[in-house]
Amino acid sequence: MTRGETKRALVTGAGRGIGRAIALDLAKSGFDVVINDMVGSADLEETGRLVRKAGRSAHLVTADISDLDDHARVVSEAWDAFGGIECLVNNAGVSVAQRGDMLKTTPESFDRLMNINLRGPFFLTQAVATRMCEVPGEAFRCIITISSSNSEFTSTDRAEYCISKTGLSMMSSLYALRLAGEGINSYEVRPGVIRTNMTAVAREKYDRSFAEGFAPISRWGEPEDVGRVVASLASGAFSYSTGEVYRVDGGLAVRKL
Repeated sequence: MTRGETKRALVTGAGRGIGRAIALDLAKSGFDVVINDMVGSADLEETGRLVRKAGRSAHLVTADISDLDDHARVVSEAWDAFGGIECLVNNAGVSVAQRGDMLKTTPESFDRLMNINLRGPFFLTQAVATRMCEVPGEAFRCIITISSSNSEFTSTDRAEYCISKTGLSMMSSLYALRLAGEGINSYEVRPGVIRTNMTAVAREKYDRSFAEGFAPISRWGEPEDVGRVVASLASGAFSYSTGEVYRVDGGLAVRKL
């Protein structure tokens, strides 16, 4: 993007954690941000306040991304807030309600993970990308999908989570292929173990793992580590790259003998 151009992004699941960090880093990079979280979120207003404190505009949209019938409203409201969107960040997602033996995974838990983590983002991306295609422009545009190291590393105590994140990885590649000709790039950002409310349940386990050399960079990842990568991608710094995976995992995925 050229200096002075308006930059606008929609970030799902932006109430706290990784989503909030992404929204703030985008704001620091010059984006006005449409921030989404669930109805009743106690955190969304605070994210909006922090975006505005960073000098950019924030517009709040409450919605459950798994509710496909509400996507048209979400996209329309997000588009109208600042007159368009150059970047969609698919961040909203949940973990399993209870970790346990995958032989006891229930259809209800499986469907919940798929609906929120994969089905919702796929169709929201479809809706946003369709709108982008209808309004071509010269500005750099992209879809950024936040997956997880569990898209390639198995955890049998949350099998349905792993499967949903693997699906997101393929989704990102598919949109990269489909949208390249429309001038829209697609990226996957793959966090490792990040210090959030979602990982708090396993904090002692990962504290021990890091102490034992679990990853080459042996510390917890922070939401801001992910936010900085997303903001860099959204800026168009890697415009001749699409369909790529950007790991933010402290080197966890580095193969070693």
